[in-house]
Amino acid sequence: MQDEALRPDDRDFVTALASGLEVILAFDEAHPRMTLSEVATRTGMNRARARRFLLTLHALGYVRKQQRHFELAPKVLQLGYAFLSANNYRNVIQQLLEDITTECGESSSLGVLDGDEVTYVARSASRHRLMAITLSVGTRLPAAHTSMGRMLLAQLPDDELDAWLERVVLEKHTDKTITDKAELRKCILEVRQQGYAVADQELDSGLRSIAVPAFDANGKLLGAINISTNAARVNLDTLMKEYLPLLQEKARQITTTISG
Repeated sequence: MQDEALRPDDRDFVTALASGLEVILAFDEAHPRMTLSEVATRTGMNRARARRFLLTLHALGYVRKQQRHFELAPKVLQLGYAFLSANNYRNVIQQLLEDITTECGESSSLGVLDGDEVTYVARSASRHRLMAITLSVGTRLPAAHTSMGRMLLAQLPDDELDAWLERVVLEKHTDKTITDKAELRKCILEVRQQGYAVADQELDSGLRSIAVPAFDANGKLLGAINISTNAARVNLDTLMKEYLPLLQEKARQITTTISG
């Protein structure tokens, strides 16, 4: 279990740092360039506060300013690279994900749980387009409705899982999306017992995926690996009989290769 996180009202909590990171995270695929007013709206800050953070980030090289618009600068990549370089398993897993794509022709990813979302930290993409958005390293999707997210939620102790379910907001994305918390909890407990998770068109119509956990040799959870595909192309029988054994074999290779 991780140490309890500071609350925003704790005296050791640095509000300015949290706000600066919030400004960085306000930029995404749908909002690559924004005006000061747009950043203020996205973060819930007043214009004066948002302006100070934007100008500070600009001075540090993390944000570029072009007339009235702001956008992230390449230096922001250093923040992500710090995580990847500190976790030297990435190169090993990246190769295994590419092996999966070669063997079955489908996309494969490694994700980690971050709050209410699963974050992609490694990915091997097939030529098939799965969603309207482009899935890549850094993409964040709701953990409740993805196979990797549910696999990771299943690794939580009961008290942490219950706390997560208490606060999470479940949005309906398709007619198959589970929005009842009791039903979702039951599903996650089944995932914990069976050792794999399937998400069938709950986040996006046509998107079907399966995931298993990835541990290092010391039993430390590294994340979840998945295979994602199109439901019209791959049925559930193929997912279970062909893709699940492939994922489980790659997960075993991760465990035997990465010592932690």
